[in-house]
Amino acid sequence: MEDQQYAVEMKSIYKYFDDFCALSSIDLKITKGSIHALLGENGAGKTTLMNILYGLYTPDSGQILISGESVEMKNPNVAIEHKIGMVHQHFKLVGKFTVIENIILGKEVVKAGCILDIAKARKEVKKLSEIYGLDVDPDAKIEDISVGMQQRVEILKALYRGVEILILDEPTAVLTPQEIEELIKIMNNLTEDGKTIIIITHKLKEIKKSSQYCTIIRRGKYIDTVDVKNTTEQELASMMVGREVNLKVNKTKAKPEDVVFTIDNLIVEDSRKIERVKNFSLEVRKGEIVGIAGIDGNGQKELVEAITCLKKVKSGKISIDGVELQNTTPHNVIEHGICTIHEDRQKRGLILDFTVKYNFITEKYNKSRFSKHFILNNKAINKFTKDSIKKYDIRPEDCASKPVSALSGGNQQKVVIARELSNDPLLLIAFQPTRGLDVGAIEFVHSTLVKHRDSGHSILLISFELDEIINVADRICVLYDGQIVAEFLQGEVDEKLIGLLMAGGEKKNEI
Repeated sequence: MEDQQYAVEMKSIYKYFDDFCALSSIDLKITKGSIHALLGENGAGKTTLMNILYGLYTPDSGQILISGESVEMKNPNVAIEHKIGMVHQHFKLVGKFTVIENIILGKEVVKAGCILDIAKARKEVKKLSEIYGLDVDPDAKIEDISVGMQQRVEILKALYRGVEILILDEPTAVLTPQEIEELIKIMNNLTEDGKTIIIITHKLKEIKKSSQYCTIIRRGKYIDTVDVKNTTEQELASMMVGREVNLKVNKTKAKPEDVVFTIDNLIVEDSRKIERVKNFSLEVRKGEIVGIAGIDGNGQKELVEAITCLKKVKSGKISIDGVELQNTTPHNVIEHGICTIHEDRQKRGLILDFTVKYNFITEKYNKSRFSKHFILNNKAINKFTKDSIKKYDIRPEDCASKPVSALSGGNQQKVVIARELSNDPLLLIAFQPTRGLDVGAIEFVHSTLVKHRDSGHSILLISFELDEIINVADRICVLYDGQIVAEFLQGEVDEKLIGLLMAGGEKKNEI
């Protein structure tokens, strides 16, 4: 490996944020034309290291070499000049702009010297979409499309710029297994052309399927770089967390009781008056986890927004303990015992400018526990925050008074999960609850969901991760085109059949 040409070398990289050492003497060597995975727990420093490579952060010390040339990455423009592109975990898109406008932003196609040539740009993007299987509506506004579609736009945006080194930060967090397979094919095609890919992911199966090499970082320190084909998923997980990790969900059979939550003939439209949820009916009982499996864009977003009263319903009923909630207010929904882990933690789950401790109490700051006569009880808030940080292993440990925006994506997710579960809800809506979490955190979240179920509560789990649905849910509903097309008990169905139904296929009757 020493004799090979490296696309990227990072030598003895240090990075501090105030007194916190995020990266300590990190070394990284990326072989040209390879797919190299970067693995580590939430807050380990993976994204910080890649933000340094992309010029978003400046290292306090260390050296960066691109194809053997020492480069001072002062800003992203320098990285782009060296044909480095980065698809961020949290998208860098303009919500009011269309898909095509976002893709060409900063690299506009013009005619007659000054006129924007949208038609030519659309043609180029369409060609890229067809080549890489990233189908998008070029004229749709970003704010109107699903998170999964926004992810596709980010990938297309980087490919449109002809990058040679592509950094992908959790690129498949919202993709289905079929879409992940397609993305892996795309990555392989790119590396066959000599391009280099660095992928940050917590998905061990993806690392095994896609990557030649994997570098493990733990708490800001380099642990090892391994040849993926000679390493097991269990070994990767153990190196990442520093202990043995149970990759399976341990749970007893559910013992459902009375129905606590019902949806009856629900119809929900999107902002363009297109029906996304169609005559949807569902019952959830106390003491069970109901999973909804489906390809992103089949009505999941609109369903959750309708339940939480972030969107008006066209018709139908939503009830908890016999009380109708549709078309009321989000506050009313919370007051009646429904709490939500939203798909997009930054848009729906957190107030990014607020500190971690104030994000913890956004739904209950007016309760007697945390305030009296409109004056906050900071002593109680600080204790609650400290206990939650410890219980959920949120990093860094002293983050209570830091803006939640300063935390890694995975640790932001832990803040949301800790806050919602602390409300002890009758019904917890868990929409992509483990998005961006490492295997150790996923293990903890899954066990916490099961404990919540075992205490007699209800969970509606909506996930694009089929493994998660199959392993965690007691009852599995398959969603296609805004409707439930099949329902199974845990153990009655395999991933292949669910994938077929999710794509609009039909179950063959056995003779």
